Amino acid sequence: MASPPPPEFWTVAEVAAQLRVHPVTVRRLAAAGQFAGAVKVGRQWRIPAGSVPATNATGVADG
Repeated sequence: MASPPPPEFWTVAEVAAQLRVHPVTVRRLAAAGQFAGAVKVGRQWRIPAGSVPATNATGVADG
Protein backbone atom coordinates (compact mmCIF):
# COMPACT_ATOMS: atom_id res chain seq x y z
CA MET A 1 0.00 0.00 0.00
CA ALA A 2 1.44 3.35 -1.05
CA SER A 3 1.59 6.12 1.48
CA PRO A 4 -0.06 9.45 0.68
CA PRO A 5 2.21 12.19 -0.64
CA PRO A 6 3.54 14.62 1.96
CA PRO A 7 1.66 17.90 2.26
CA GLU A 8 2.93 20.81 0.21
CA PHE A 9 4.15 23.70 2.33
CA TRP A 10 4.51 27.29 1.12
CA THR A 11 6.81 30.02 2.37
CA VAL A 12 5.57 33.33 3.74
CA ALA A 13 6.57 35.02 0.47
CA GLU A 14 4.57 32.53 -1.62
CA VAL A 15 1.46 32.95 0.54
CA ALA A 16 1.81 36.73 0.48
CA ALA A 17 1.98 36.70 -3.32
CA GLN A 18 -1.06 34.41 -3.54
CA LEU A 19 -3.13 36.57 -1.19
CA ARG A 20 -1.67 39.86 -2.41
CA VAL A 21 -0.75 41.05 1.07
CA HIS A 22 2.50 42.03 2.77
CA PRO A 23 4.64 39.19 4.17
CA VAL A 24 4.37 40.71 7.67
CA THR A 25 0.60 40.23 7.45
CA VAL A 26 1.09 36.55 6.62
CA ARG A 27 3.47 36.13 9.59
CA ARG A 28 0.95 37.76 11.93
CA LEU A 29 -1.87 35.54 10.63
CA ALA A 30 0.28 32.42 11.03
CA ALA A 31 1.23 33.38 14.58
CA ALA A 32 -2.45 33.96 15.38
CA GLY A 33 -3.34 30.47 14.15
CA GLN A 34 -5.25 31.55 11.04
CA PHE A 35 -3.52 28.95 8.84
CA ALA A 36 -4.31 25.41 10.01
CA GLY A 37 -1.15 23.34 10.27
CA ALA A 38 1.30 26.23 9.92
CA VAL A 39 4.61 25.45 11.62
CA LYS A 40 7.77 27.34 12.41
CA VAL A 41 10.99 25.86 11.09
CA GLY A 42 13.70 27.74 12.93
CA ARG A 43 12.66 31.37 12.53
CA GLN A 44 10.63 30.84 9.35
CA TRP A 45 6.98 29.88 8.91
CA ARG A 46 5.86 27.05 6.62
CA ILE A 47 2.18 27.08 5.70
CA PRO A 48 0.31 24.10 4.21
CA ALA A 49 -0.97 24.95 0.73
CA GLY A 50 -4.39 23.56 1.67
CA SER A 51 -4.86 26.13 4.43
CA VAL A 52 -4.35 29.11 2.10
CA PRO A 53 -7.62 30.40 0.64
CA ALA A 54 -7.77 30.34 -3.15
CA THR A 55 -8.16 33.66 -4.92
CA ASN A 56 -9.80 34.44 -8.23
CA ALA A 57 -8.49 36.74 -10.97
CA THR A 58 -9.63 39.85 -9.07
CA GLY A 59 -7.70 38.88 -5.95
CA VAL A 60 -10.83 38.23 -3.90
CA ALA A 61 -10.85 35.02 -1.87
CA ASP A 62 -13.15 32.38 -3.30
CA GLY A 63 -15.69 30.75 -1.01
